[in-house]
Amino acid sequence: MKKKFKFKLSVWQILALAYLAGTVIGSIFLILPAATREGQQTSYINALFTAVSAVCITGLSPYDVATHWSLFGQIVILFLVQASGLGFMTLVSAAFLIFKHGMGFDSRNAFMLDSRGKFTGFKTLLKRIVIGTAVCEVIGALLLMIRFIPQFGVGNGIYFSVWHSVSAFCNAGFDLMGTVENGGFVSLTGYATDPLVSLTLIALIILGGMGFAVWSDVIDCKCNFKKFQFNTKVVLIVNAILIVSGTALFLLFERNTYSDYNFGEKLLASLFNAVTPRTAGFATTDMTAFSQSGYLLTLLLMFIGGGSGSTAGGIRVGTFAVIIMGMFAAFRGKRDIDIGKKRIDYSLLSQALAIFAACLMMVVLSTLIICTIEPETMMFKAILFECVSALSNAGLSMNLTSELSVGSEIVIIILMYAGRVGILTLALALGKKRNAAEIRKPIDTLLIG
Repeated sequence: MKKKFKFKLSVWQILALAYLAGTVIGSIFLILPAATREGQQTSYINALFTAVSAVCITGLSPYDVATHWSLFGQIVILFLVQASGLGFMTLVSAAFLIFKHGMGFDSRNAFMLDSRGKFTGFKTLLKRIVIGTAVCEVIGALLLMIRFIPQFGVGNGIYFSVWHSVSAFCNAGFDLMGTVENGGFVSLTGYATDPLVSLTLIALIILGGMGFAVWSDVIDCKCNFKKFQFNTKVVLIVNAILIVSGTALFLLFERNTYSDYNFGEKLLASLFNAVTPRTAGFATTDMTAFSQSGYLLTLLLMFIGGGSGSTAGGIRVGTFAVIIMGMFAAFRGKRDIDIGKKRIDYSLLSQALAIFAACLMMVVLSTLIICTIEPETMMFKAILFECVSALSNAGLSMNLTSELSVGSEIVIIILMYAGRVGILTLALALGKKRNAAEIRKPIDTLLIG
């Protein structure tokens, strides 16, 4: 009797394929004539690029969203952003719960890996994700309406408010401000000194970038910091350090850029520039106007990103914290990696360093490829910025995206996909499960440093 061939996808492969399927479906909708404004034409590679950017909640776009895409096309983009922001596994899980179907271990595992929660209180966490997302986006939209309705009228004001609230919370960075009248691709530079718009978007970006498990823990502990889980404490502390230090450094570095602002306006613009690279994609300051120091600081913040299981990208805050504390432990000759009153295993440091090295290599290699493809007149700074932004799903650009050739667009597409799915997830999805070797090779040493 012949054995039946069984092909079973792993959790990692399901996650990777879910995002891939979303981009393909999205590109099919965006290539439809109804998705493009009259007089505009869309190539499939640019439709695919936009779909990947939306599903990977990045925000890079070869077209101005406001002037190129029709209302139907804009709604498709917004739906892809929202779906990916909640997480494909969250949507699948919600469907199971709504129709009262049973959920197997693998399905639960896929969802929990995507949101970085625990197996306990699964339904509670799922409800919190959906309800919490809706509450944050509705409140954000209502606050933005105070400014946008008087400026754009009732219909457009409500639409613009909902769009930018969803885009900010999901850390996508797509905006509708690039109209023909103001020149296109201006993002939110017109609101650099507007506290209502800037602070609302900052709050949405931070909340979306913390991670669903962090929300749940804060709610369970009733905001009592001492009772927070270790991961929650690390994410909150590192986020606070990066935001405060980033704001102070932008104030110091961009004195000339903010020369026309008073101190309060400089502080607001600096705070926005410290938050948006991790990884929202909105800009209230022209990236090309930054000083060399501000440029490097933005690259660093984009590369770090936000919390694991959140709408943010980058190497993630937890990875950054483990690498920094592991470095201090190694320099002090300590066998343990201590963070506060806790100790983490060295295997976690190995994974963190592997993620860091893989991301760094991808950025360097991608920058090299695009420099080879594109003419020498294209600035190296802009290319490097674009690659880091794509892999980190930041969505910030030095006005380069629309100038890229097809080959370079494919490179950026791969970076966005890898950044959203996650380097570790991709490695596990593509790799094979192997049994531990019975015979281990002899150990030796190398000179380092």
